[in-house]
Amino acid sequence: MDINILMQSDAVRIADLDSKPRVLEAVADIFQEAYALDREAVLEGLGEREALGSTGFGRGVAIPHCRIGQVHRPTAALIRLESPCEFGAADAVPVNLVFGLVSPENAGAAHLHALAAISRLSRAEVMLQALSDAEEPEALFALLTNQFLRDAA
Repeated sequence: MDINILMQSDAVRIADLDSKPRVLEAVADIFQEAYALDREAVLEGLGEREALGSTGFGRGVAIPHCRIGQVHRPTAALIRLESPCEFGAADAVPVNLVFGLVSPENAGAAHLHALAAISRLSRAEVMLQALSDAEEPEALFALLTNQFLRDAA
């Protein structure tokens, strides 16, 4: 399967955030800092999507996502929270892993494939535990890079 998700090492963080709004702001900050995207456009897109229903995927994972015109392919960020945060997930489990995803406005299938790839990754118990246990952003990035490369092969 071809997974065409852009993820840079500086888009992976460990942070102490205590609310869903702060998490979404931090995700938008990462997209601005790592990819030079318009922070307000990202934050607005994430907020609009979140207003439709929580992107709390379950099992401690959230995938806030949106589509904007500033990217050419699905682009990702990851925050591992130092303490779980209430996110309104369907299973009511607080979130400790937040995968941000921004895709092009017209990326119908590509956006869905990227969401599916992140979803599959977070359903693998061994990977979920490794991501939750990682103590440095570099370790998180290495885990993701290895997973995405393996899935693309």
